[in-house]
Amino acid sequence: MREKRESTRELGLLEEIERDPDTTQASMADKLGVAVGTVNWHLKRLIAKGYVKVKRAERKKLRYIITPEGILLRANLTMAYIENSMNLYRQTRKQALEVLKSARKKGYEKVMIAGEGDIADVCRLTSLEQGFPVVQKADDGKVAVIKIGGSTISLKELVEK
Repeated sequence: MREKRESTRELGLLEEIERDPDTTQASMADKLGVAVGTVNWHLKRLIAKGYVKVKRAERKKLRYIITPEGILLRANLTMAYIENSMNLYRQTRKQALEVLKSARKKGYEKVMIAGEGDIADVCRLTSLEQGFPVVQKADDGKVAVIKIGGSTISLKELVEK
């Protein structure tokens, strides 16, 4: 998990440097939502490994340059990110299908999704694809409540009106 987080941060740094070589560590930290010290630590690693070079642009201003090795690293990190995202999507679809199969066996006709975000969106699409209308509240008919908790999907409770 820590390695994925570090890879994601390094990918973000490389993308920011590519977008604006004159960017500051403070602005990179702000865009990535991390501390300046975290950006500094990652940049030192990227520089030590030869992925980024630093040149002095002005007295106190630095310019970051991605090396050809850094471009290759960015491409590899991007591919790993996409692969990880697709694996998460497939896992979410599988869990959602299992929950919907269970709801169908119990006679539920509709679903209500308790949760927000990308995982909830995948559940919403999967529900519609499987013929389950998605409702905002438990109204008439049998409604299965699907709870999104972190990266898990479960049948929270069974509501019948």
